[in-house]
Amino acid sequence: MKLPAFIRTAAACQAARFSSSERTDLIEIHWGEPLSFVVSPEGDVQKFTTIEQARYWLRRRWPVENDARRRAIHHLEAAMDCVGSVGSARRSFIAAARSAGFVAEDLMSQEHRTLV
Repeated sequence: MKLPAFIRTAAACQAARFSSSERTDLIEIHWGEPLSFVVSPEGDVQKFTTIEQARYWLRRRWPVENDARRRAIHHLEAAMDCVGSVGSARRSFIAAARSAGFVAEDLMSQEHRTLV
């Protein structure tokens, strides 16, 4: 039986907190269904499957520096440190993506993407 995401995430945080300081194992935090955004005028789509991938993009590849981006980084890092919720991190990331001009892939029709 598959556990709900919030239980798996809580268990992963507990395991990370109580693991030996000598361990170098890294865990990925489940953050729900992947988010796909059109990230360029040419219609390039980027799928964000993990919270770590979203954090990397916000820190290294984000096209704008604004409050939404800073808020999203804060929420993502809080969730990664098990002091914030994955849901608020996800919502903040979506808000930052919108503020950067990214459009959810499912909101953009294939015909429109080729015209942009």
